[in-house]
Amino acid sequence: MQLQSNFERYQREVLRIALSHYVTNGLSAALGLLLITGSIYLLLGEFAAAAASVGVVVCIPPDQPAPKRGKFWQLLPAFLIGLPLFWAVQVLHAAPILLGLLLVPASFLAFLAGGWGKRGLPISISVMFAMVFSMAVPDHTNSATNLATCLYFTLGAVFYLVWATLANAALNARYRVQMLADTLMALSKLMRSQAQQFSPEIAAETGKRAPLIGTLLQQQAALADQLQAARDILLESPSSTRRQQLANMLMLVLDMRDHLLVCNLDLDTLKSHSGHEPVLSALRDILQALADEIDALADALMLGRMPLPFASHRPQLENLQWEQSGTTPTNGAPPAILAMGMSSRIGLMNDDSLRLITLARGDVAPNVSLVRANWELFVSPTVWSWAPFYALWRWNAPPLRHAIRAALAIGTAYAVSLALPWGSHDYWILVTIVVVLRGSLAQTLERRNSRAIGTLIGCVVAGLLLYTHITPLLVLLVVTLAQAVAHAFALKKYLVTAVAATVLGLLQVQMLNAGPSPVFDVVERMLDTLMGVAIAWAFSYVLPSWERGQIAALVTRTLAAQTRHARVALGLWQLQAVDNEPEIQWRLARREAFDSLSALVQATQRSLSEPRAVRPPLEPLGRLLALSYQLLAQLTTVKTMLLQQRGRLTPHEIDLPLQRTAQAIEAALGAVALPPQTDQPATTVLEWSVLGDPFDGDLSPWLLRRLQLADCIALQLRANGDQVVRELAAQHR
Repeated sequence: MQLQSNFERYQREVLRIALSHYVTNGLSAALGLLLITGSIYLLLGEFAAAAASVGVVVCIPPDQPAPKRGKFWQLLPAFLIGLPLFWAVQVLHAAPILLGLLLVPASFLAFLAGGWGKRGLPISISVMFAMVFSMAVPDHTNSATNLATCLYFTLGAVFYLVWATLANAALNARYRVQMLADTLMALSKLMRSQAQQFSPEIAAETGKRAPLIGTLLQQQAALADQLQAARDILLESPSSTRRQQLANMLMLVLDMRDHLLVCNLDLDTLKSHSGHEPVLSALRDILQALADEIDALADALMLGRMPLPFASHRPQLENLQWEQSGTTPTNGAPPAILAMGMSSRIGLMNDDSLRLITLARGDVAPNVSLVRANWELFVSPTVWSWAPFYALWRWNAPPLRHAIRAALAIGTAYAVSLALPWGSHDYWILVTIVVVLRGSLAQTLERRNSRAIGTLIGCVVAGLLLYTHITPLLVLLVVTLAQAVAHAFALKKYLVTAVAATVLGLLQVQMLNAGPSPVFDVVERMLDTLMGVAIAWAFSYVLPSWERGQIAALVTRTLAAQTRHARVALGLWQLQAVDNEPEIQWRLARREAFDSLSALVQATQRSLSEPRAVRPPLEPLGRLLALSYQLLAQLTTVKTMLLQQRGRLTPHEIDLPLQRTAQAIEAALGAVALPPQTDQPATTVLEWSVLGDPFDGDLSPWLLRRLQLADCIALQLRANGDQVVRELAAQHR
């Protein structure tokens, strides 16, 4: 039974990968390569097809699932920058010294595209591919032949720009579904990790909980990135009912993420009571069941099936035996009351899950006004701007340092390649550096290992293919398949990409200029790759941009985002608003809060691969991250009470506490002076005995408690932020 279960789970995972957006995108890119190069092969011959394939390959890296608007302009820089460099390498082909003098500054400019952030990295790779693969083209002494080669390159690139733009538009509906399904699976993964927090054996005082909290932080950061990628596609032009339906489901996922975050509140207090096990075990089982149902919904969306409805878990929540949690206050709070509050939060997740199913089935109409009000504000900009480069010209700017580091590595590798006895394939070392060397040591180390192992495997595969002397048409088909795999898994599983890219590179060179000894080419490839990996690894320590250099700025950004979120979430004015403006402002503030935390989590995680002497202060950073999510959870609970339970709140009792708490949090996190105190305290000091049933009665005491806790967390958060900054400053001395 266990073996069968594992096999079924493996089948399900393989099917999810096969139906994912990145595999679809990889197949689209490969089909474009096949159609373009195949057509040119039939019309103009083998060499023309090989040169055109370089133009296609250069334009493929930035071709990722994207909104329809701006897709063509997203791809265009790769061609516009790559073409003149491709031609320049052709002209200098017979002059190695001059070619080297071109490669170094051109590499510097190419890697400066990192100033555009995540969008810039594919452009850097494309520009480098244009130069490196141009070196693989046979040496031509005739300028007319060079011009013809560039013309073939242009044909391949231009045709692919058109193909990718049209394919992205044709696949837009499919990408919307796939992005939503991937987001749902990321949410269910986070739900399962959160459910483990409810396990009785993971007690607050043991060391078992620390790794789980680290996992939760990483999954929260991954979900934040996935949500933004989904927003860019799902919230673009929600003009049809189906688009509105999917976009509304994404908005529900955002709400479920908030409810899931709130599930951590009071958990430690409740677990410290000896009678917590039955209730927490039941809540854990319900949360895991909800995760299974979310996964089933994602699978149904991917397969194009009508999702099956599922029963509400409300009856199970209502039948929980609260008295088993005890009634004696622990740490000042009655565990039974806290358990009821936690049950209420999971109940909200249950309700949102039910709404997701009904929306997916078309049983209810989507909230059109909310979707249309959000789409323009939450989609990432698609225009290219020079503004990011204005701030690069300072010595400690990571993109500038990486561009210098990469240019030096390329120059060194080129010099080494010229000195090698088999210098006929000098570009192979350069390709390895282009794909391995990254802006951080952690990413470089990860790619170093994957590239070395993947190249060895790919060389064996390519060697067998070359040894059999397969026909040019079959070479083209294998290149197409390798391109599909390499592009699909570049961001997901680089080891797979390394294997496919090695096969692609060897066969691409075979198409351009078949060597005299295919087997020796494979041996060269292995040796060149190992040298390229070694050079990239060595230069990752040259002008390093250690993560600690940006931690202080990320901490400042996080505290500023928390301050703005608190100000918006605690605004009583939102209850009297007659439009969606308060909701939009809160969602914007919430997104920035999660995005800033995601960036800080990822930087902290990358720093673990750096030398111990240059790591940032990890202990206060960990506390800062945990406290930041706790503050978000407290304020999210307050926001939920204000919006959903407004009829059960007493306005004259909560108005001043809301104002004073917002001011106190802003003072704590933003170093802003508090206004003069009034005779009335910011919040009333509550006796826990006044906390009533959260399912019935006045919720004002619960709200006041959340405000008190948020105020205390903000003070601790600022203290940890100051400690991080102080220790970072001490490291720089």
